[in-house]
Amino acid sequence: MRSHTSTDIRRHLSLRTAVTAGLAAAVLAATAAAAPAATTPGAATPPPPGHRTQQVEYFTGAAGHPRHTTVPASEPLSPADRAAIAGDGDVTSIVQNGPVGAKLDVVFVGDGYTAAQQEDFHADVRAKWAKISAVEPYASYAGLFNVWAVDAVSNESGVSGDPTQDVVRDTALDSAFFCEGTERLLCVDTGKVESYASKAPAADLVVVLANSTKYGGAGYNDISSQAGYDGIATASSDNDRSDQIAVHETGHSLGKLADEYAYGQSGTYSGPEPAEANLTTFSADEMAGQRQKWYRWIGQESPDGGAVGAFEGGGYYPYGLNRPTENSIMRTLGREFNLPGREAMIAGFYRYASVLSSTVATDRAIPRTTRIHVGAPASAKVKWYVDGRERKAARGRYTVVVRALGVPADGRTHTVTARATDRTAAVRDPALRKQLSGKLSWRVLS
Repeated sequence: MRSHTSTDIRRHLSLRTAVTAGLAAAVLAATAAAAPAATTPGAATPPPPGHRTQQVEYFTGAAGHPRHTTVPASEPLSPADRAAIAGDGDVTSIVQNGPVGAKLDVVFVGDGYTAAQQEDFHADVRAKWAKISAVEPYASYAGLFNVWAVDAVSNESGVSGDPTQDVVRDTALDSAFFCEGTERLLCVDTGKVESYASKAPAADLVVVLANSTKYGGAGYNDISSQAGYDGIATASSDNDRSDQIAVHETGHSLGKLADEYAYGQSGTYSGPEPAEANLTTFSADEMAGQRQKWYRWIGQESPDGGAVGAFEGGGYYPYGLNRPTENSIMRTLGREFNLPGREAMIAGFYRYASVLSSTVATDRAIPRTTRIHVGAPASAKVKWYVDGRERKAARGRYTVVVRALGVPADGRTHTVTARATDRTAAVRDPALRKQLSGKLSWRVLS
């Protein structure tokens, strides 16, 4: 039996950082008219001037560099669309690690699944999330995430453009390969996605799973939704390599990382220092001497291979911009995040999630017999306090019984506090470290 969410869960409006100036220069707003893109093999022809467009990132192969193009923006929903979505969209909890508001909530919306295939969709979500969360730093922080599946019932199974361009299927989100003539570009109606994603208790990260084995996907990185998420990633449900598309796209939406490849631009970059953490105009020596960008990581062996330095090419330019390593996942799919990228991703996790969480409410008094369990990353040290004094015997415990902490039974109200600081070696920026601490307090009636 499916586990559906309660309608009385208060929506968590998550914090979002603004899209940085460097990314804004590379990505057009959804309502703007796009200029023609540079002519590149495999790139789609831009829509005529004056049409609303969106810039998307797509992937021609599992080990290739991504590419960019423009596609027509989704039209406003019709009354019929709104009525259909209003009656659809059951929500199922796939992973529940803590209360909404204390976790990063990932929402998967399915397309090309009929009413009889919704359990297949839930199984696909579990499989896809297992692959995404096996990638670092997701693996080390899996406890910071809740995962939700939102059912979007399609009239037909599968999606348009699979296996060939002439195939058209009636689906809830209008997912289609061969978008604007590009076979591996998997487009979707972003307005419909938002309407479905908004049904979840919170939507900090949104992934559309298309019911398909065909390789492909897309990244809509210029979307900032009132539901709380930045960007939409699309991917095939049953292609073993499409999870890397979603991981790369979360580098943009969560890590605020730039692409580390050269594409669609010629010549040498001559603009200001990029705001993104993984691009710079500085050389390795300049970063070290001036304590700029990823200077704390220079010379360190990176999980994507080789030592961190300054490698020319990135942000779509072949010259004038440097990236931290030769070939991270922000350059080529199938790779790892480099060290500066991992640090940025962890910062992204903590923009939405708290280092500490608990299902024991903090807004009402609890008795001395209460058992409190807190969730925290393995790299965090938990400490317990009674009326401001640490109970050292409980240090490192995730579960305590209040009376065992030594709260006196004197008829007075006391305060129990849990504090935690994430001391991961993957973060070296002192300013970021200040965000990796948290506390929870409970009033105890003795």
